[in-house]
Amino acid sequence: MKNTMAIFLLLFLSGLNTSWAQSGKMDRIFQPEDKHIAEDKLNLFSLKSSLPISELITQIGLSFLGTPYVAATLENGLEEKLVINLRELDCTTFVENCLALARTVKLEKTDFESFSAELEKIRYRDGIRNQYPSRLHYFSEWIHNNQKKGFVSEWENQNGKKEVRTINFMSTHPESYPVLKGHPEVIPILAEQEKGLTQMGFQYFSKDDLPNLYKHLQPGDIVGLTSSVEGLDVNHTGIIIRKNNEFYLMHASQSGAKVMVSEGPIGDFLKPQSKNTGIIIARPVF
Repeated sequence: MKNTMAIFLLLFLSGLNTSWAQSGKMDRIFQPEDKHIAEDKLNLFSLKSSLPISELITQIGLSFLGTPYVAATLENGLEEKLVINLRELDCTTFVENCLALARTVKLEKTDFESFSAELEKIRYRDGIRNQYPSRLHYFSEWIHNNQKKGFVSEWENQNGKKEVRTINFMSTHPESYPVLKGHPEVIPILAEQEKGLTQMGFQYFSKDDLPNLYKHLQPGDIVGLTSSVEGLDVNHTGIIIRKNNEFYLMHASQSGAKVMVSEGPIGDFLKPQSKNTGIIIARPVF
């Protein structure tokens, strides 16, 4: 009887240990294919780990060309599990995954866990994931916070414009965000964060000053197209590449439905009639 009880207890404890191990990974969402894509790219680019990170992120970005554009892949509820989706990208997740892969390569790691850790550090405020409000939803804060972490350098235009505008798009449009619509108690938290962003402001190169912008751009720069939409900071993001001695935008395009290089140079996004007011630049550093 004692032996039976001992065996039962051992099995019970083993079961507990298994459940704990599983729960430790239950805070992530990914498919086996995502793991394969990440590890394939890490192994491929590990041979180029000596490259400057700006060149590395450019080459990694090019390896995603043709990947389908899918919006809102990170939305999974208030709990905010870490979503790792390399099969489908939007403009922000494209940039985040390229930077995370490049940093993992520079760290001379080729495993999925290391990549996941880098992605989490990049995506969340101060690298700490703690429910939905901890994600860096606004790209101006994404740049500012990742500069604080030492992952990018925000390129400041001494002659540029300092934009101090009211940032409140999310809190004033909660119906557009499933978590805010389902959890209205989160809206005041977002609103308080938006107040801080409004006070911080951001510096950008105006579309009226393109020659000055071109003097500062480099291939591998992460850029955000600043917005004229009330309450919003950035409309779109991507990575700068050089082609035919001009700068183009490599991005996950909603209109093109895939990751692609823009048909025209970056200046085409800054025409007078566009809703983009200029560009903010974040240069990857390592």
